[in-house]
Amino acid sequence: MVLFRTLQFLLNVTGFVAVVSAEKYNWLGNLSPYHKAPIPRGVSETLPEDCTVVQVMLMGRHGSRWPLQSELVYITNLTEKLAASTEYIQNADLPENLQFLKSGYVTTLGHDNLTAPGRKEMFDHGVNFRLKYQHLEATSVLAGDQDRVVESAQWFSQGYFGREWAELESRVFSTIPEDEVTISWITPMDTCANWAYSYGGDAVETWDSVYLPAITERLNSMLPGVNLTDADTHGALYACAYDYAALRISPWCDVFNHDELANFEYELDILMDGAFGYNLPGNMGPLLGTIFVKKLIERFSDSTGNASAVYLEFGHDTTIDTAFAALGLAKDNPPLSATGPVPPNRAFRTSTQVPFGAQMVWEKFTCTSS
Repeated sequence: MVLFRTLQFLLNVTGFVAVVSAEKYNWLGNLSPYHKAPIPRGVSETLPEDCTVVQVMLMGRHGSRWPLQSELVYITNLTEKLAASTEYIQNADLPENLQFLKSGYVTTLGHDNLTAPGRKEMFDHGVNFRLKYQHLEATSVLAGDQDRVVESAQWFSQGYFGREWAELESRVFSTIPEDEVTISWITPMDTCANWAYSYGGDAVETWDSVYLPAITERLNSMLPGVNLTDADTHGALYACAYDYAALRISPWCDVFNHDELANFEYELDILMDGAFGYNLPGNMGPLLGTIFVKKLIERFSDSTGNASAVYLEFGHDTTIDTAFAALGLAKDNPPLSATGPVPPNRAFRTSTQVPFGAQMVWEKFTCTSS
């Protein structure tokens, strides 16, 4: 009987093919709600019957969250401008998809922390993970120490452990600092002096100047006197994504057509690719991801002699993106361009790689014959 061990990367977080979906909310880049990614043609999602998983390592992104404070300001500024333009809006002959503005649009969004749908995403993940790996028992949970990551890990753990979690938490739960002195596979960029978020931010600024003006012009043609700016249009796109992340509905998503939302998705792709992926200078993205890959190999080879059967760990979309880069996954050739055009079948696609609640799952398994 032949016994062999190998690694299997479960492609439930990658999107190597473009799939047309009627569910527009699933194509909002890394601001999409959790949804299962398409499985590439020719790849089996399940193991042969004679194979058994003997070790599993989960790196989960936190669940759906409020906008970052830097994003919320765009939404807030938009709502203030609309409130100051009530007379123009009431007198305008608005199309159906803008009629909601006559009743007034206000935002109650907070910032940074987990939303109610985000809590449910993580609880459901915990239940489903326990059901999938019933023969393996987790004995520890690790999270980056940012609030939304900690809370995500706790909701996952409540789904995974059930009532036992209240008693187990103090013994099995730990955090790792997300700071500039702690070398971490969860936030590897924080200790890299050469890394800067602006590498992605600069790409976004360039792309915004390409695609936002036409949308702004279209909206202003329907809202005479309101005088929306590109920043206001950006706020409306953020409102689409974050209203849904918090409330599971947004009137703003119906304001934009397919191509406009696709351009917004691409903005988020070049942001993440530019700040945490292949478009970082000096091969920095793959280098940052090697910290995670080294930890994966250490555990699956049991080089320390004390490897666990199950690793439940929680971080960010950036954690997954840098790991992808180190492994050469979802790499585009030529690289994604901040000036366009938008490659419809691009490999690097945050909507399917790192939606809220994304799960990067690695398995080590044994097989008796196949």
